[in-house]
Amino acid sequence: MIRSYKGRWPKIPESSYVDISAQVMGDVELGENSSVWCNAVLRGDVNSIRLGSNSNVQDCCVLHGQRNLYAVTVGDWVTIGHNATVHGCTVEDAVLIGMGVTILNDCRIGEGSIIAAGAVLPEHTIVPPRTLWAGVPGKQRRELSDGDRKLILEYAQNYLDYTKVFLEEVRDQGSEIGAPQRH
Repeated sequence: MIRSYKGRWPKIPESSYVDISAQVMGDVELGENSSVWCNAVLRGDVNSIRLGSNSNVQDCCVLHGQRNLYAVTVGDWVTIGHNATVHGCTVEDAVLIGMGVTILNDCRIGEGSIIAAGAVLPEHTIVPPRTLWAGVPGKQRRELSDGDRKLILEYAQNYLDYTKVFLEEVRDQGSEIGAPQRH
């Protein structure tokens, strides 16, 4: 469901896919070719949420800010895996956030990084670019290689492919089911 909050509607380009079961509300802006999948929640009620181009938010994720303090900013070519919670933080370009990750307020995830599945990043954590973080609490495990970066971009590309298929299916059905409402 796409809905307003205090009169402010999400901004969703035609090239983006928002699943009919997702909840996208308020001060949310999606970049070109981005996608928000089944049962994900982007709740732009207490602060803004910005999702960059070619990025994806997978099933059952929650993106939310902290009132008057921390917005959510996600760069381009970012993959946010199933069941991740991304709260009041900045995620730079070409990042892979694994399944079940929790990122708390005022964290900054550097460009080209991977946050491994299940990791928890406490408030104010700074992740240097091109590093792998894992564990509870999350800690840096190693620097990333060019091969790792290629993998990050492959994950994002997979979701661009899925987005194209889902958008075509909605158009082929001649229906608005699954098509985001645009305001």
